[in-house]
Amino acid sequence: MSEPCDLTATEARNLIGQKMLSPVELLDSCINRIELINPHLGAVVSTDFDRARDIAKKQEKSVVDGHPLEPLHGLPLGVKDLLETQGLRTTFGSQIYTDHVPKQDSYTVSKLRRSGANIFCKTNTPEFGAGANTKNSVFGATGNPFDPDRTCGGSSGGSAVAIAANMMPLATGSDSGGSLRVPAAINGIVAHRSTPGLVPSPDRLVGYSNYGVEGPMGRNVQDMSMMLSVMVEYHKNDPLAFPRNAENYCEIEPVDLRSVRVGFSEDLGFCPVDNGIRDLFRERMNYIEPEFLSAQWSNPNLLKVQEVNWILRCQFFMAQHKIHYENHKEKLGPNIISNYEAAMEMPAEKIAWAHREQTLIYRRMQQFFDDIDILICPTVGVPPFSKDQWYPNKVNGKKMENYIEWFSLTWGLTIPGNPITAIPCGYEPSGTPFGLQVVGRYHADQFVIGVAKALEDLFDSKDDLRRPVPDIGQFDIL
Repeated sequence: MSEPCDLTATEARNLIGQKMLSPVELLDSCINRIELINPHLGAVVSTDFDRARDIAKKQEKSVVDGHPLEPLHGLPLGVKDLLETQGLRTTFGSQIYTDHVPKQDSYTVSKLRRSGANIFCKTNTPEFGAGANTKNSVFGATGNPFDPDRTCGGSSGGSAVAIAANMMPLATGSDSGGSLRVPAAINGIVAHRSTPGLVPSPDRLVGYSNYGVEGPMGRNVQDMSMMLSVMVEYHKNDPLAFPRNAENYCEIEPVDLRSVRVGFSEDLGFCPVDNGIRDLFRERMNYIEPEFLSAQWSNPNLLKVQEVNWILRCQFFMAQHKIHYENHKEKLGPNIISNYEAAMEMPAEKIAWAHREQTLIYRRMQQFFDDIDILICPTVGVPPFSKDQWYPNKVNGKKMENYIEWFSLTWGLTIPGNPITAIPCGYEPSGTPFGLQVVGRYHADQFVIGVAKALEDLFDSKDDLRRPVPDIGQFDIL
C-alpha cells in the first residue's frame, strides 16, 4: 500500500479491528486524496470533514478501549447526492435545492451511520439521478479517472469515480435504469442491483415499483458485499421488503463455476451495442466458457421492453416530479422535462398495458432461468463519450431516439427486476474499463454475488482481465 486510502474496505476494516490502523489516519488519507485529485474530476461535491474528524476520534477511542465494533467501524463513506444527510447539503443535482441542508438523515444514511460508517461527503449525480452521464447545472460534469474529458457514467457517477480513484473505500448508489451498474462498469468497480426489497427503501415516494433500488459500491466483490450486509433487512414501510438473513452477505464465498450453467448474450436481443464492444465481449466469453459446467449463447425474451420501460419511467417521473415541474420548470433540465411531458400525454389505457406487459416480461425472464443458472452480458454498449454530451447521438451509425436508449443493456434488465452484480473485466478498446453484468434468478442475490466473486478471482489471474486501476499520478501534472 502507498497510502491508507489505497486499502480496500475489507483490508482497512480488518486493520482497524486489529488496532493497526486508526480511523483518524484513514479519514485524513481519504481527505488528502480528495483535495489532491477531486479538483480534476468533480466526484465529491459537498463535504463534512470537521464533523467526520470528530467522529473518527471517537471511533479511534472505541478501538483503543476495546469496545465492540460495528461492521463498517471507521470506514469513510460517501453518499450519493440523492440521499438526505443531516447537516450536510443535499442538492439532488438540482438548482431547486442548491442550498438545501436536511434536518435528518434518510433511512439508508442513518442505517449506515449506525453500522459504523463515517459519512464525510456527498458525491455527484445528474439532476434527480436522471440519465447515465453525471452532469448537472449545480456542480457541472464529473470526469472519468481514466480519461477526465470523458463521461464516468451515471447516475451514481460521483460515487464510482471516488471509489475508483481511492478517495474513499465505499459509497452509496441507487439504480433505476442502470445507475449503479453503468458507472461501476465505466470506472472499473463493483456494484450490486438487488432483487427489489432486499435493501429496503422506506423513504421513497413510489413504493410499489422496482425502480429506485439503493445499493452498495466498492472496489471488489467482498467490499461491496460487506456494505450490502448492513443494508439488507426487512422494513415494514417498504411494501416490497421481505425478511432475509443479512449475515449471508458478510463473507461471500466464490461459487464453483464448474457447477454453473451459463448463458451469454451480447445485446439481450435488442440493445444498441458498438461493434468493438461486441467483438470484445465475444472474445472474453470464449475465454471463460470452459470454466463453466455448460454454456450457451441465448437472449431472454424481452419483447416490448423498450416501450414498457419508457411508459413506466415516465409514470415514475410524473409521480416524483409533479411539484418540481409545476413550480420550478425553469430550473429543470431537459431529461426531467422530456420524461414528465411525455407522461402527461399518455392515456390510461397505455399505462395499464405497460403494467400488464411488465408482468409478462417478468414471467418470461424467470422461465429463461429454467435452462441456465446465470446470464452474463455487457454492462455498457459503447465506449465512454465526452462528459459534456448528455448522451451519444449514434451507436454504429444508428441515431438514438432519446437520452436513455444507449444504456438499454441495463434498463432492459430493470423491468423484470432480477438481481445483478456488475463487475470489471479489463479494458475496452479505447482504454477505459470494460464491465459485465452477472444476472441470476429472482431472489438469488447471494448466488449471483458468489458467481461474481468466482469470476473476479479468475480475472485476477490474467493481466488483461483484472480490475483496471487509474493512474493517480496523472493528476499531479494536469
